[in-house]
Order: sequence, then C-alpha cells, then structure tokens
Amino acid sequence: MKIRAAITGINGYVPDFVLSNEVLETMVDTNSEWIETRTGIKERRILKGKGLGTSDMAVEAIKGLLKKKNMSPEEIDMIIVGTVTGDFIFPSTSNIICDKLGAKNAWGFDLAAACSGFLFSLVTGAQFIESGKCKKVVVVGADKMSSITDYTDRTTCVIFGDGAGAVLLEPTTENFGIMDSILRVDGSGRKYLHQKAGGSVKPPTHETVDNKEHFVYQEGQAVFKFAVKGMADVSAEIMEKNNLKSDDVAWLVPHQANKRIIDATANRMGVGDEKVMLNIQRYGNTTSGTIPLCLWDYEKKLKKGDNIILSAFGGGFTWGAIYLKWAYDTK
Repeated sequence: MKIRAAITGINGYVPDFVLSNEVLETMVDTNSEWIETRTGIKERRILKGKGLGTSDMAVEAIKGLLKKKNMSPEEIDMIIVGTVTGDFIFPSTSNIICDKLGAKNAWGFDLAAACSGFLFSLVTGAQFIESGKCKKVVVVGADKMSSITDYTDRTTCVIFGDGAGAVLLEPTTENFGIMDSILRVDGSGRKYLHQKAGGSVKPPTHETVDNKEHFVYQEGQAVFKFAVKGMADVSAEIMEKNNLKSDDVAWLVPHQANKRIIDATANRMGVGDEKVMLNIQRYGNTTSGTIPLCLWDYEKKLKKGDNIILSAFGGGFTWGAIYLKWAYDTK
C-alpha cells in the first residue's frame, strides 16, 4: 500500500509591527501608489526586538500548530526549516528551534532555496514520511527579511517582510497528500538576485559592510522576466503531467513576490482570481514564509480532496510546483 505524506495541520506567525507604504514614503523616495501598482503590497510585518531572529517566529508558528493538533513537542520526529535568514551561519536554525520548543526527539536541518525554500523543504520532508523513517515531520518556511534589507534602497525595501508558517506532515494510505512535484534550479541566475557578501567567497570585512554588501541585491527587471516564465511554465507543466484541467484545480497557492507574477501564473493555468490565494497586500514577500502563510490564512476555506497547486520562484534561481490533495476538512 502506497504511503503518502499529507499536510494534517498548519499554523502561521507574523510580528505585530506593521510597516505600511505610508511609513516607507517617509523613509525613501517612493510613494504608496507606485508600490501598490507595481507589487500589490500595502504593508508588511517587521520583527522588532533585541536578539530576536527567524527561530523565534518559527517557534511561535509551531507552538500554535502543536496546540491545534493537541500534540507535545516530544512527538515531533523531524523539523526542516526553509530559510535564507537563519539565526546564525551555524548552528542550524532547526537545531535552535528544537531546543526552544523542547522537541527532544527531533532532528532536522535548514534548507536554503530562497523563495522556493518551503516547496523544497516540503518535498524533502515528504520523502522521510513516504520512506517510513518518520511519522511526524514539521516543515517550516520562515524568514526575517528585514535583517538583510537595505532601507535606503527603494527598489528592494518596499518588497520584503518577516513571517513564518509551519505545517505538520503525517503518513496516509488514502489518496490524499503530496501527489507530485517538479523542482528546478539554474545557478546561472544567481547574478541577478543574491547577497554579495557574508559567505565563504566574500567573508565580512569593514569594506563589505561599508559597501552594503550584506543586503539583498536584485536586478528587478531580469528577475521579474525569469519569474513570470518559470512559475507559469512549471505550474502548467504539473497540471499537464497529472491530467488536471483548470476546472479540477480548487486553489493556486503562489509565492507572494509580486501581484503581476501571480496573475501571469494564474492566467497560464486558466484559473480565475477566485481560486488564487493572495495575502501579499498584508505581508509583502516573506520569502520562504509566503506559501505556508497563505495556507494558514485560507485554511478555513479548504476542503478535504481539494486539488491544490503550490508554485514558487526564488533567487539562485530556484523554482517549482507541487500538486497536493488537501487531506482534511477544517473543523
């Protein structure tokens, strides 16, 4: 009997502090209408407070998930964290989360795939369920993008926000869960979207800090062009591969980078706006956090058996799509 990995619970966390377009207008040379027209973003959440990092948001998301599932941290077998803003270069944020939660029987690791981090982590977590190695895997998408955003750069600071989402994966022998996935990378795209310094190629120096090379660097037009094609193509491809027509798809859950990219993906799939999960206007681009935060926001609308397509495109370049059948009705 085939074992599949099914999402059996979801929870999210966003910080309290709201950074609106109106506030950004006072910080950089931009205006609210310009931001909204080009990105669809009205506000984003920022994690404030000394010594707070990505792990703190992830812990809050997982705590809420455990409460919903009436589970103790000791029951978790594994925690995989999709992130590019780990608390430290090492140890992994997964280690820190396990400690802060008291998940004493879990192991795990971080997975860096930029905005595709949650998709890559979800497919990886599914393998451990499908193989029978693990029974309860928590997959987290979390990023504190404010920590690598230059608030004097108007091209990038309007885009990013902070947030975390977590899902529980469990085995099922029913015809639900993660049905198929297509994941892709093209490292030649790194020149258009990356963080210039801080790694082993260019370790931190006074010069790299002075040159602001520890922030997100993006060539917006090039990334936009690749993202529109990548996300739209892979979403259409997974539908075709699984003989899904647009009527068969209940929801598209797109990475929340830009409203225009989302619209292009939905058009290519032939799905109307009413089937597209959207919260970019409230949270901006939380990188690995966007897709689980969407599922969390829309959880009450999801029905058991719904065909759902998750789709993302990220720096590096990374992109992909997952086809899943929703495994539970929300009580």
